Amino acid sequence: MSDEPNPLGEYLRARRELVTPEQAGIPVLGVRRVPGLRREEVAMLAGISADYYLRLEQGRDRNPSVQVLESLARVLLLDEDATAYLLGLGADRPRRSRRRPRKEKVPTGIAKLLATLPLPAFVEGRYFDVLAANALATALSPRLVAGGNRLRDVFLDPAEQELYPDWTEATQGLVAGFRESVGTDTDDPRFIELVGELSLASPRFRQLWARHDVRAREGAPMRIDHPQVGNLQLNREKLGIGGTAGQMLVVYHPDAGSGNADKLALLAAAALAPAAPRHAAVRDDGPAGVRRPD
Repeated sequence: MSDEPNPLGEYLRARRELVTPEQAGIPVLGVRRVPGLRREEVAMLAGISADYYLRLEQGRDRNPSVQVLESLARVLLLDEDATAYLLGLGADRPRRSRRRPRKEKVPTGIAKLLATLPLPAFVEGRYFDVLAANALATALSPRLVAGGNRLRDVFLDPAEQELYPDWTEATQGLVAGFRESVGTDTDDPRFIELVGELSLASPRFRQLWARHDVRAREGAPMRIDHPQVGNLQLNREKLGIGGTAGQMLVVYHPDAGSGNADKLALLAAAALAPAAPRHAAVRDDGPAGVRRPD
């Protein structure tokens, strides 16, 4: 068997183990030794031979037809995003040599827009690096600054974790979005370094990464337990930035007229208020009612 990475086989195996016989309409008789479907059950439901499916999982066949992959996606209960990811894994394309990581640069216009937005906003790179952030985003979380990484912060920083009452659900969506963002480009040195670091340091990341969940990077409601203004219910939007390799403009906004809008306004007032001027020392030896600086 080849020593090359086998992302297609790994993905099929991980997703197969997450589908129960009941979900697939297979009667359960006796004790099962596998958590999900057996290989031969997947093959039968997809209309392919068990030997061929085994070759796919083992990496002995890496370029199945679109029809086969779509049949497997149906059996494995994949949604549209996950199906597109599976089709990408099975695409016949030449292997590329590893390249040096290219620094992601925020377009000038987006940087100017970011500074003028009256809402918390930041630019997220392909590997979930924070490439730029405005002052209100940093007020929402001190980790939202250029040079940070959302995966590292959410999985490894206890202070960041305390911001999220729904941390378990948030981490699941974060990892699924990261896998979709990277796609099949898993030989990139930046990707290898980041996944290796998080896999060693975070059992939760390790667990989620093994599931091979895929989800589009898109907007969703979220809750933040902020130390200054308390619980905030916000809408998070992720907007693709044209002309970049996967950069997103991430904006948080409350429902208009809500208590959350009032809380965010308070946070903005505190974050954007000019620093208090340093007054000169004074003494009271002038005429009555007049304070004279030293």
